[in-house]
Amino acid sequence: MASLGCLALTGCLAPERSPLLGVDWPEATREAVADAAEDAAAEAPAVGFAAGEAEAVRIGGSGELRLTLGRTLLMTLAANRELAVSAQSPAIAAALQRVQRGVFDPEAFAELTYQERSITETSRATGERFSVDGDDLRTVAGLRQLLPTGTEVELSVDQQRSSSDRAPEQQDARLGLTVTQQLLRGAGPAANLVRLRQAGLDVDASRHELRGFVQRLLADAERAWWLYRLAGQRLALFERALELAEQQSEAARRRIAAGALAPNAGAAAEAEAALRRQDLIDARSLREARRLALLRLLGGPTGDLDGPADADWLTRPVATEAPGDDAFGADPPPVDDLEERVALATRVRPELLEARVRLEQDRLETVLTRNGLLPRLEVFLDLGKAGFDDTFAGSFDDLDSESYDLATGFRFVAPLGNERAEGFDRAASATRAQSAAAVANLVQLVRLEVRRAAVELERARQQIAASRATLAFQRSVAAGERQRFEAGEATSLDAALAGRDLLAAEIAVVTSRTEHRLALIDLQLAEGSLLQRRGIGVEAGGDAAR
Repeated sequence: MASLGCLALTGCLAPERSPLLGVDWPEATREAVADAAEDAAAEAPAVGFAAGEAEAVRIGGSGELRLTLGRTLLMTLAANRELAVSAQSPAIAAALQRVQRGVFDPEAFAELTYQERSITETSRATGERFSVDGDDLRTVAGLRQLLPTGTEVELSVDQQRSSSDRAPEQQDARLGLTVTQQLLRGAGPAANLVRLRQAGLDVDASRHELRGFVQRLLADAERAWWLYRLAGQRLALFERALELAEQQSEAARRRIAAGALAPNAGAAAEAEAALRRQDLIDARSLREARRLALLRLLGGPTGDLDGPADADWLTRPVATEAPGDDAFGADPPPVDDLEERVALATRVRPELLEARVRLEQDRLETVLTRNGLLPRLEVFLDLGKAGFDDTFAGSFDDLDSESYDLATGFRFVAPLGNERAEGFDRAASATRAQSAAAVANLVQLVRLEVRRAAVELERARQQIAASRATLAFQRSVAAGERQRFEAGEATSLDAALAGRDLLAAEIAVVTSRTEHRLALIDLQLAEGSLLQRRGIGVEAGGDAAR
């Protein structure tokens, strides 16, 4: 039987400490927890797990929740409700595989029949009519099994008692062996094991599907953590910008009161402060929206389904960096192995692996439908050994006698026209061709996705240095404009515009670093290596019927 792997963290926590083991996983998924790839690439050690984060955690209350990137991933794996839903698929597929395997299970059968009769018969010798009263009791038991070769074997024991008022009681016993072998349709394991093999492929496909879902889920969790962190950084910048704008507005009012500026000269500073308040409102709203999105990925409220859990939504995550969360520092390296990444994507992308499994299922379907075009021809052999006596035990003792019965022959059934079977076969062939074309198209799309993700990553990488250079110049410009304003050589509008440009440059710096991390996540997601680079794997244990 195929056993499905589930999620295991390698290099980060011991399996017995994994919060995954606290989730109500299906038994077929839980029983094959295995260590995943240990060769996580050095490219993204960005999910370092701080001490103590291996423990299972839950969201609750309205206090702060300190979140490193590693803890975010752990909580997502441990408590995300969409993952709990998707994790049932491998167990369902494994159960359905057992259903198909059960087709070849031996079965026991038994039958007990009692018949009572009162009839009128005519004597052949005298022509006299007379009545006959009697009863029969028949018991049949045995075993039968269908084999993958198209052979049906049945072994039975038959005992019958007959009695009437015109003849002495008679006990009949029989041991029978019946073998039926399909010669055309349904012959051989190639056709008879198709459904079982397809069910085994369903197990593989569900594992690839789960792996793809987990990969996308963790990518979403990482994105949510970085975006929430960025929203906090932007909010801090807007708060500081508002503080500076208010200071500049206050300075303008003092100079107007002193007669150093015209009465309307402070309008630009007041407008800048008002604009900063608008930006601050938007920044707070954005951070709140991203806070809720992050909490949803972490599992959301943990209260009962029928009870209130609003307090859980008041939890305030604090995005904190653990060692390795910003492993690239100020100058991330360029992508110099694009072709290797493209080749990797065509080998390990879960969507491609699942599509190839589905293609194999469609190929097997054509084997079945092609076999269905054949007429049914079977050879049978029925061999029996009988015993007769006037007692139950004596009928079985008489089985040692030389009496026997034997029947053999052929049965042939052929539909006239065979439109139904031909329709199924044509549909299966077309579906297989369609699936093959879909796989080829998906390969092309995957390669394109990897290349586009690499282009975006390089753009984001270059923007980091460019935004830092812009920020350095804008700081000089803003400092100069403030000095000129204080010296009376520049207007408050000039100072406000310089401050606005400085704020935009500061936001561009923090945004460029976040965009680089988001682009890296997208590239690793596109190439299908995100789980392995995080030391997380969805492994398979055992083997499915092939």
